[in-house]
Amino acid sequence: MQIRILHKQGKSLRAIACELGCSVNTVRKYLADDAAPAFKGRMPRPTKIAPFEDYLRQRIASAAPDWIPATVLWREIQQMGFAGSERTVRNFVSALRPTTPPDPVVRFETEPGDQMQADWIEFRRRKGASLFAFVATLGYSRASYVEFVSDMRLETLLACHANCFEWFGGVPRRALYDNMKTVVLERNAYGPKQHRFQPGFLDFARHYGFRPELCRPYRAKTKGKVERMNGYLRRSFYVPLMARFKAVGLELDVSTANTEVWRWLREVADQRVHGTTKQRPGEQLQLEQRSLQRLPAPYAALVEPAKPASSNELRARFHDWLAPLQHPLSVYDHLMGVAA
Repeated sequence: MQIRILHKQGKSLRAIACELGCSVNTVRKYLADDAAPAFKGRMPRPTKIAPFEDYLRQRIASAAPDWIPATVLWREIQQMGFAGSERTVRNFVSALRPTTPPDPVVRFETEPGDQMQADWIEFRRRKGASLFAFVATLGYSRASYVEFVSDMRLETLLACHANCFEWFGGVPRRALYDNMKTVVLERNAYGPKQHRFQPGFLDFARHYGFRPELCRPYRAKTKGKVERMNGYLRRSFYVPLMARFKAVGLELDVSTANTEVWRWLREVADQRVHGTTKQRPGEQLQLEQRSLQRLPAPYAALVEPAKPASSNELRARFHDWLAPLQHPLSVYDHLMGVAA
């Protein structure tokens, strides 16, 4: 640039060379080259994630219109030999979907052992009836319990609660619900916040010693802790599992869903660092258990088909989660083929 400016001012090549401290040939070279100096970019180097990009795109496409989180995909390709970090996978898949704005809702915290939030989720399947999941989350530790069932009857709800309290190792003092008919028959029936609860459910609550409460109408975020767990369960567990089953033409049943979700709760959900508390729910649950109420005797009013399992059966069901799934070997052959 300086050479061209001095040249336009009428200075000779030698005068320009003397002023800039370069040779006359250098001055002559740049005056003869009208184009700007061209620099060649570096050749792109192969990345660690390159061999797995097609697999990641296929997994995301098979789950559409739902979304598989980057943490799940990272764990999957780690088993295939990927040696990179979770952030590498997150950066790659983030380009496939626009980021969502952060949740502006302010969450209210509760004391240990004080509150549990419970809800139902319905999962529609391609064939047959829907699959339902009972989800309960403790307000302090954010530890959760999930149980898949085939219906949402009162007997099923009570059995899920009994199993839930066994899972947590105690009973909270309060439980928050929405307007499910198996819990409440009429809101404000006897005055403000004096609701008419379902008699069978109310008797169950008295037996276990917790007080049922209702969230505000049309305000699901009142029980935002369990709502957030619902979304996490759907994205990080159900969608990836269903995409894998869908790829081999299999249908997810209640038994398989429960075996997988209880394993997932222990290995993944309880071990993650919660986005709000910045703590691991499994570790916080051990602290919260000291404040939970003791488990009473089994609730005798439960009908036999929906009667909750005994303590020994629950320990075998929940804590022996390394046992193999009890399903035909062809199911696992198909799934192993997809994973390979």
